[in-house]
Amino acid sequence: MPNDLSPTARALRTLDILQSRPGTTAGELAERLGVTERAARRYVGILREAGIPVESARGPHGGYRLGRGTRLPPVHFTQAEALGLVMAVLSGQPAAADAGDLVGTALGKVVKALPEGVGRQAARLREYASAAPDPNSARPDPAVTSELVDAVAARHRVSVTYRSEAGNEWQAEVDPWSLVVRSGRWYLLCHSHRADAVRTYRVDRVSAVQRTGHGFQPPEDLDAVAVLEEHLGIGWEFPTRVVFDAGPAEVAPWVRPPMGRLDPLGDGCVLVGSTRNPAMYAEEWLATIPFAFRVEGGQELRAAVSALAARLTAAVTDRP
Repeated sequence: MPNDLSPTARALRTLDILQSRPGTTAGELAERLGVTERAARRYVGILREAGIPVESARGPHGGYRLGRGTRLPPVHFTQAEALGLVMAVLSGQPAAADAGDLVGTALGKVVKALPEGVGRQAARLREYASAAPDPNSARPDPAVTSELVDAVAARHRVSVTYRSEAGNEWQAEVDPWSLVVRSGRWYLLCHSHRADAVRTYRVDRVSAVQRTGHGFQPPEDLDAVAVLEEHLGIGWEFPTRVVFDAGPAEVAPWVRPPMGRLDPLGDGCVLVGSTRNPAMYAEEWLATIPFAFRVEGGQELRAAVSALAARLTAAVTDRP
């Protein structure tokens, strides 16, 4: 922490630490505050003098914790925390720069509630920082997202009403394992009982969520992000198969998870997956890989690569 903070600011920071991490020892508290253990105990004493019950216990499971039923003062932000919050919101939701936006309205209320010294810089940052919209981002319905979060936390199977990219709507019972935010989009990672397989659904395409009364157990040691990445390249309409002359270690850094699975093949490797957009797969993904490759399938991807090659060749052909 900055060395120029007042005793009051450090005492409030002590309260924040004890609230979020009950059982913090004097040594841990001193390290978080950047002071000696003696000074850390002094800040605990300041909280007690202010009428906030701080209990302490010795032993391996001891430390400081707030007494039960403690009524805490309003949330306190340091200037660095307030600026970090505004930056994170604008990074994830560029439209929040507009006061008329739903998230922008909430951010404005938080900034207005901050003390003058802290809120001034946060307000300036929000006013003068510009955020370019992300064309790939999609905002889900907060109410739907809340329903899914509750189902994930309670491990309740739900029935979701889903709309595909083509506009087709259907219902499916799913075991909601996790919500994953990736590249500005929210995904539901789940086991679909309709498909009897792992599925990833865009949350912004879920229009309704209903509990079924059944529970479920998610996989042990689930790495939701890794599983999502693995399945983003599976189950699309057009199959893909690309063979590289280089080995997996060289090609892997250039392959995004949605492109498919990369496996060794002789002296090279093969990328097997699927896509809903062969032209994008060829132009934005394959074209950036600096190794020789052959597109063995499917026919749609081969046609897209041929079209790209013809267009680029025409671009450097001298006209008569």
